[in-house]
Amino acid sequence: MPVIEHQLWIKAPIEVCFDLARHVDIHVQTVSKTKERAVGGVTEGLLEAGDTVTWEAVHFGIRQRLTAQITEMQKPYRFVDIMVKGAFRSFTHVHEFREETGGTVMIDRFDYRAPFGLLGVIADKWFLENYMRQFIASKAIELKKIAEA
Repeated sequence: MPVIEHQLWIKAPIEVCFDLARHVDIHVQTVSKTKERAVGGVTEGLLEAGDTVTWEAVHFGIRQRLTAQITEMQKPYRFVDIMVKGAFRSFTHVHEFREETGGTVMIDRFDYRAPFGLLGVIADKWFLENYMRQFIASKAIELKKIAEA
């Protein structure tokens, strides 16, 4: 299964980008197309190491729930969340931030395994990988707009 990597330069300090990326309310704003909302665990404010959050969203016309846990945090450079319950067989999402002159490079690395064995592999090749690439890129672009406003 693929590892999706997306990088985006943001004209904002690293601390601002880091905090926006782990803020539950900002996450909801950046993925509004999927009607995502926090329904369990930490449902507002900043996520910290050890926190869990359950997201409810509509993907492919189906309402789904996914619970993720923050397993690592090195402020303001990196945090990692993993799926502990949800539709994927597994996923690890690494969020990294690198200071550059005049701004921050935000890097998302999303390593996932589709469910359903061979059917999942086929679905991944047909549409899931592309969908996830677009989802991650769109979320990052929305976060950039907020950070630069």
